[in-house]
Order: sequence, then C-alpha cells, then structure tokens
Amino acid sequence: MARTDSDRWDLATSVGATATMVAAQRALASDAAFIDDPYAAPLVRAVGIDVYVRLVNGQIPVGGESGFDPYRMAEGMACRTRFYDDFFLDAAGGGVGQAVILAAGLDARAYRLPWPAGTVVYEVDMPEVIEFKTLALAELGAEPTAQRRTVAVDLRDDWAAALRAAGFDPQVPTAWSAEGLLVYLRDAAQDALFDNITALSAPGSRLAFEFVPDTAIFADERWRAHHDRMSEFGFEIDFNDLVYHGQRSHVVDYLNQRRWRTSSTSVQELHATNGFAYPDDDVAAAFADVTYTSAVLGR
Repeated sequence: MARTDSDRWDLATSVGATATMVAAQRALASDAAFIDDPYAAPLVRAVGIDVYVRLVNGQIPVGGESGFDPYRMAEGMACRTRFYDDFFLDAAGGGVGQAVILAAGLDARAYRLPWPAGTVVYEVDMPEVIEFKTLALAELGAEPTAQRRTVAVDLRDDWAAALRAAGFDPQVPTAWSAEGLLVYLRDAAQDALFDNITALSAPGSRLAFEFVPDTAIFADERWRAHHDRMSEFGFEIDFNDLVYHGQRSHVVDYLNQRRWRTSSTSVQELHATNGFAYPDDDVAAAFADVTYTSAVLGR
C-alpha cells in the first residue's frame, strides 16, 4: 500500500513491520554470537508476524535454489548493530550523558548496553510502538540499564516539543541516532529532521545514521528479483512501496554546511572492519553505495 502523509502503523504493519524485521535479523546475529541482544527474539515473537517468528525459530529452509542465507542476514545486521552500539558507548564514554534514539522501534539499547550511571536515553516513536515494546519488555522482566524516557510522537509532528516536555536538555551534548529511518521520510521531512537535531544540539553533540544515496535501488531489477525470491517464504515487506523516492538533500553535505564534522564508511568497508567478507553478487552490488556516518557538532 502506498504511503500517505497521515498514515499510521504498529509493529505488524507498514513501516512498523520493518522494525520487527530488523529485530528478527538482530536475533539471528545474536544467535550467531556476533552481538548480544537477548530481547530481539522474544520481542519478535511477541509481535507475532508469522514469517519473522519462523525466522527467529530457525524454521525457514536454508540454501538450495532459493539462496536463502540467514547467516548473511546475521553478518549484515551485526555490522549495523555494532556501528550504533559503538557509537553510543563511545559517546557515553566521552561524557555525553543523554542519548536520543529516533524511530526506536524494537531497539533495546536502553536495556542491554552498559550505560554509565546517570545516562538518560530517550526513545522516540509512534505511541503504538512505544506502548507495545514497553509492555512486552516489562513482561519479560527486563530492566533498563539507563534512565529510559519514552517520547510517544509521530516524527512528522512536533517531536522536538515532545522531547523537551519529556525532560530533554538542549544545553548539554546529546548522542542522536537515526537508524534505518531516512528512506521513510520525504525530502522536506528529512531536512526538517536534521534542522531540528541541529537546533536541539549543544556543541560536542554526536549523530549517527546510514544513508542510501538513491532509493531507486528498491525498484532496481536486481533487488526486485531478490524480493520475489524472498516473498516465496512469506517475506511480504516491499520497500519500494514504503520508501519515498525522488531527489533529496545529500545528508552528509547538508550536515557539513551546518557545523557538523562527518566521517563516513561504506557498507563494504564496515563488513571488512568487522571481519566479514562483503558478498559478491548483484544484490550486494546494488547496495554498495550505502554509507554509515557519524558526526560531531562543532562550535
């Protein structure tokens, strides 16, 4: 179903289901001992989307003509997860005492990372998403390892005001993440997101995100062939229907013009840094331009 400017979702529908997909891939990475996320699989099971429950339970046939490779999923998600984990821990170790996870989804970093005492972690997402995850983690007996504060708001609304109302302090440095988010925003909304982040950030604040230079990749025949194969197993998410296409600001250039000092690494380089070989096939080639970026706000 095509996106609209007023669409809504939970963790089983539309954009929200991608958060469940990512959690399922984190569960695979955790099972392979690439990362440590004990909450990923239980949260996926709690959402109850059949294909992702089967994925985390190891019930989808591997290999053969389908080419289904959960180990490859695990490696890719391990790279992404380690990037953001290291980003937050480096920031916290450097004295940054508040973090904001935008579009938090089923992210459990407020529960599983060893945050320094006194760290405040804000999770921003749709009310339906925040409520479900909070209740599900409580039922699992999970306890936050930081001061977790939830901000139940649509990022297309005045989330900056909601964040302030939750106790956010714009006068001290912040570590921000926009993981798996940008492709689901229109061009103007993307610019507004980073304008708000910049306005709310004290010097020394940090920012991390991944950047897909051209969302036309999701209409590329190489990706479409892969999507068709995966749909045979029940993987129904079609990113081509969920992302916003068309011209948009190049995020790195946009931030460099606004006092942010950026450092980017390609997805291929990130695999190498983590000791994995980047796949050599059409799908991997189609995504080779994706980059992971961290930034620090200057004075």
